[in-house]
Amino acid sequence: MAGGPNELKKAVALLALLCLTGRAHIGEAIWLTIPSSGTKCVSEEIQSNVVVLADYYIVDDDHAHLRSSTISSRVTSPYGDNLHHNENVTHDQFAFTTTVSGNYVACFWINGQHQEGAGLTIGLDWKIGIAAKYWDSGVELELRKLEGAVEAIHNNLIYLKNREADMREISEITNARVAWFSIMSLGVSIIVSVFQLWYLRRYFQKKKLI
Repeated sequence: MAGGPNELKKAVALLALLCLTGRAHIGEAIWLTIPSSGTKCVSEEIQSNVVVLADYYIVDDDHAHLRSSTISSRVTSPYGDNLHHNENVTHDQFAFTTTVSGNYVACFWINGQHQEGAGLTIGLDWKIGIAAKYWDSGVELELRKLEGAVEAIHNNLIYLKNREADMREISEITNARVAWFSIMSLGVSIIVSVFQLWYLRRYFQKKKLI
């Protein structure tokens, strides 16, 4: 088969992701004109358990007023929860995995000194679902770091679980030995007590005290 086993694995993973998300999304690269005052928003209807990644940046048209301009952004879930918020940047990115199905909204507005009445153009590269596998290397690196941290925590939990099992086994063995030692000590104490009574009785009999 052309492409070999690796291509087959990728195809299987791609098909699995399609089954999970219910549809395949492609990257959407668009330009938005942000007014000098006010907010420009875009929205997307997204299913739950879908990876979303976006890059946004000021489009440099070599206009002088762009040099002092920055933008702010806010991304909210269908329930109004903040998924991303940053201010006074010329470019940024955000990534998240949807938890519920619904309308996800990204809003942008201008900060800094800006010529009155002049709009500002930004580029928005919006990747959803399968398209998000082509992540920016910086985001991918951070996610790999998080994956490594999660794996390390998982391994530590397994180690602690095994240690707990070992300690429980040692504790059970120790308790059994303590119980056996207590029984032996009690038995020895009873035998010594009986022997003392027998000895004292013989002693008193010899002395004709009883």
